[in-house]
Amino acid sequence: MLVAKPTDDGFMVIDSDKEMVRLAAGLQKDRSISEEVTQRALECLSRFGQRLKHITPGQVRIVGTNTLRASRGSQAFIREAEKLLGHPLNIISGIEEARLIYLGVAHSIAGDEGRRLVVDIGGGSTELIIGERFNPLQMESLYMGCVSMSQRFFSDGKISTKRINKARLAALVELEPHIERYKSMSWQDSIGASGTIRAIESVAMENGWSRDGITAESLDKILKALKDFGSTDKINLPGLKKERVPVFIGGLIVLHAVFEALEIKSMMVASGALREGLLYDLIGQEQQEGTRSNAINALAGRYNVDQHHAARVEETAILLFNQVKNDWNLDTRIHEYSLRWAARVHEVGLSIAHSQHHKHAGYILRNSDLPGFSRQEQQILAALVQTHRRSLDLDIFNELSDEWRQKAIQLAVILRMAVILHRGRHPEAITVPSCKVHDSNEIELVFNESWLESRPLTTTDLQEEHGRLTKSGISLIFS
Repeated sequence: MLVAKPTDDGFMVIDSDKEMVRLAAGLQKDRSISEEVTQRALECLSRFGQRLKHITPGQVRIVGTNTLRASRGSQAFIREAEKLLGHPLNIISGIEEARLIYLGVAHSIAGDEGRRLVVDIGGGSTELIIGERFNPLQMESLYMGCVSMSQRFFSDGKISTKRINKARLAALVELEPHIERYKSMSWQDSIGASGTIRAIESVAMENGWSRDGITAESLDKILKALKDFGSTDKINLPGLKKERVPVFIGGLIVLHAVFEALEIKSMMVASGALREGLLYDLIGQEQQEGTRSNAINALAGRYNVDQHHAARVEETAILLFNQVKNDWNLDTRIHEYSLRWAARVHEVGLSIAHSQHHKHAGYILRNSDLPGFSRQEQQILAALVQTHRRSLDLDIFNELSDEWRQKAIQLAVILRMAVILHRGRHPEAITVPSCKVHDSNEIELVFNESWLESRPLTTTDLQEEHGRLTKSGISLIFS
């Protein structure tokens, strides 16, 4: 946990805390998290929640990474965690984690010239990023980390040459599909981040195996020392904290494989990583919205969306939104932005097939890597685009949090209205009707005199929409 105060040149840390929970250690074969580790995590979050409960909503960002991405049934854990923390917990994709790590690293190192390789080894994943200044150019999140590798090859604590070689080969196999692409991009500096790599640097320097940062030779010497100990419970290395001993060898082998595969000779270590990246992202919310808008626009371009039509739908949707936002309490920027983004990509599924294209669009939004978005935010967008036509299936919104479910349904109704009004795909602007909310489940559209009379197809569409919404418990009136 990091608590900071914004300053002119970034932020000043006013409080921080850290507990070694190792959520990844509790991930079982059925992909559930063990009761013991779940309880340990919740107890930690309860303590953190005491510090966070007086901080204004919107000024806190809490994320879950690889273990919550991989686990089944994580929603129950998230709901309990959010009660303890008093703020939303968002699961982010591996690519979003990589973007935030790079942001934290880029702000924490001197100099801003040249291309960099950033490596971050977590409990269950390893992120590799190549970037320039504050812009990541290539990002990957690999399914190996200090906890998962230690559990997979050294679960009983025994260390041998055979086990080390097996773990090394497994790490190289995970890296293999990315080696040539990364090497072809070249970089001037290699930078490591987060606890595992900082621990490796500490051991290398405390034992005199490196004067600055981490070298390939120092990794070899640390690995030899671990092999000589023969088991994890005998490891006693200057510079290595006791709580990191059980998972140290897994992280070391991952970094050793990265050095070998990418032919790295030396690596400096940054003070910033994911937590710092989250803070910079939170401080620069306008930039964050720009990042997400860029991701949406890139997705629309990738799937050849008719962007002129999408822009017209977006404009009409926002005009309707502005008329009902107070009645429906759609009063935060994220409500408006969610509607805008959904309008821009509501037709991405057409590139797959016209039939059921709204369902294809929902799948794309749920499963694409979208920089700046959490998994929950992508689920919101997926629900909106999947319900922009045909029946309004309210079950689709059940995957959303209680806070968002009703809001998303209301946004979906607005998007549906805008789509219907532009079904003819005419390039000229339309006259947007007056939109009123009589109660939470009744919406009325009032058109200019004779507007509907001259558009019988739109009238028919609205009559059909009236029937669809009625089945979902929503009343549509138009005149």
